[in-house]
Amino acid sequence: MKVAIVHDWFKIEGGAENVVTSLLNIYPEAEIFALVDFFTPAQRQKILQGKSVKTTFIQKLPFAKKSFQNYLTLFPFAIERLDLRGYDLIISSSHAVAKGVLVGPEQLHICYSHTPMRYAWDMFFDYKEAHNITGIKEKILSYTLHRIRLWDVISSNRVDHFIANSNFVKKRIAKYYRREAETIFPPVDIARYQLICTKEDYYFTASRLVPYKKIKMIVEAFVKNGKQLIVAGDGPEFKKIQEIATPNITLLGYVEDQKMLSLMQKAKAFIFAAYEDFGIMPVEAMSCGTPVIAYAKGGINDSVIDEKTGLFFQEQNPESLNQAIDKFSSISFDPEEISKHASKFSVTRFEKEIKNFIDQKYQDFDNT
Repeated sequence: MKVAIVHDWFKIEGGAENVVTSLLNIYPEAEIFALVDFFTPAQRQKILQGKSVKTTFIQKLPFAKKSFQNYLTLFPFAIERLDLRGYDLIISSSHAVAKGVLVGPEQLHICYSHTPMRYAWDMFFDYKEAHNITGIKEKILSYTLHRIRLWDVISSNRVDHFIANSNFVKKRIAKYYRREAETIFPPVDIARYQLICTKEDYYFTASRLVPYKKIKMIVEAFVKNGKQLIVAGDGPEFKKIQEIATPNITLLGYVEDQKMLSLMQKAKAFIFAAYEDFGIMPVEAMSCGTPVIAYAKGGINDSVIDEKTGLFFQEQNPESLNQAIDKFSSISFDPEEISKHASKFSVTRFEKEIKNFIDQKYQDFDNT
């Protein structure tokens, strides 16, 4: 059986890229395809076992390395030009266009969906607002994403079976594509997040500092409540957040992995305010025995158990978050129970579940 793994793009390391790593653990002889590959040699060795990636013409377009997303209108055309003839099994790891590759009737295509393209669907208006897109630019963007949505639905029919990374994404697949999906939670490297039961008197959050992650909102809440908050991460909103931060708030910028681990292990709680498809970092925090205070919508409902492994707040505003923080102080959490719960999201569990699913579907397909 000849296997192809198709990913949207390789530029940063994240949860989606960890899925590709696990797929390569299962299918080490698989070949890899993507729109672009801008991994460093070290990243390629860590994530892709040193394998090369077959890319599209976008790789060589001007300024692609810095801002290939500017070529969004070309993504569908580019992904359809990947030649996958000769492969028996195609596994797409898709949060944008990877699922749209062209396949034949004698090829089985299984898509692990991190999400349907969020900025084209339910986060369309949030995206325009966050980037202050108005006037002629707004009209061009609206038309572009209208065309992308049409292609997105059409290309979903090229997938034989969908796997969703959360029950939230499963609902989104049903809504936009009218397709059923099996939920298999993504792999989290539980082993490196050791349990620490003794916590210190600070709250912790970490993320890229971009609008939808709501780090600015978290900081605004701690400006009001005066409690100790440590923020790890860098991004476009760093200066805005720095301008409003009070002395009880420490902004660290980019933090190395070992320092991040230590901060997460010792924190009183990890704050998570984004509306995410799943959310890897809350699981990492729970692996350390650290409870999570989280916005109650999205994939977080698959990982955090309210008042047992963390606490939910209902609105993405400082008032709602501070109400949850006040309630959090009155609840006793068991770090060992929290860590035990997080072990359900391990890499070993993921690889076993996805292999069983793919093997069964391929066996059924091969027998038809």
